[in-house]
Amino acid sequence: MPGSGCAGLEPFAARYFAGLLHARVLVLHKSGVAPDARTPPGRCPPDFVQADALDRWQADAQAALQAWQAQQAGPALPTLLVGISEGAELLPALAPGVAQLAGLVLVSASGLDPRDAGALQAARQGQAPAWEALGQLQAGPAPDSQVAQGRSLRYWRALWRWRSAQALVDGPWPLLQVWGGADALVPQQAYAAFAARAAHRAAPYCARRLPGADHGLQARDGGDGMQLAWAWVEQWMRSGQAPQCPPPG
Repeated sequence: MPGSGCAGLEPFAARYFAGLLHARVLVLHKSGVAPDARTPPGRCPPDFVQADALDRWQADAQAALQAWQAQQAGPALPTLLVGISEGAELLPALAPGVAQLAGLVLVSASGLDPRDAGALQAARQGQAPAWEALGQLQAGPAPDSQVAQGRSLRYWRALWRWRSAQALVDGPWPLLQVWGGADALVPQQAYAAFAARAAHRAAPYCARRLPGADHGLQARDGGDGMQLAWAWVEQWMRSGQAPQCPPPG
């Protein structure tokens, strides 16, 4: 599950998924996003802005996943659900419908409920009053079609009520979470808060922070953290064991 915005993954998919040497990759784009689209996030067309909302995206993804599984012949192969940034919000609801689910992977996703992560990011940027004003606006009588901060109120209303953190903590699936220590879009405080909660999961949990990596897991020295993350995923799947983490400290 890719993140927010209206650009597709096709232009850089070969490079992005290069580290997955033994996997078949299925990308569940948002409805209305062409795989080859290169549209910057701030220039998404009005029809996309009006349709974009977590609840719709989740329903579309569930339908697409069910259709794909129905087409598969033979026994189900082990499957991982990977949520990239905002895409991670959908994983808890999709997980129960996946046959042979081996685990979940969160890439540059805090794991917190999006409203809580958004509040921490707003505070980090000195925009807490603007975040509070947005909360009041979405709770008011304005129509869903009204646009605020580049998103429709339908989008913000779905985000405000969205709950995914506890389901990630309680879920019976192994969970691997990878993020960058220099992520400008998700504060380290959000990652730390979820990691503290997930450390008590009954199912295996592995948290890996990449120092110096940004939201895309790219480092200033040219290091590609995505390929490192895929190498960990490959090791996990080939070993048949839970994702392994280095000892703390």
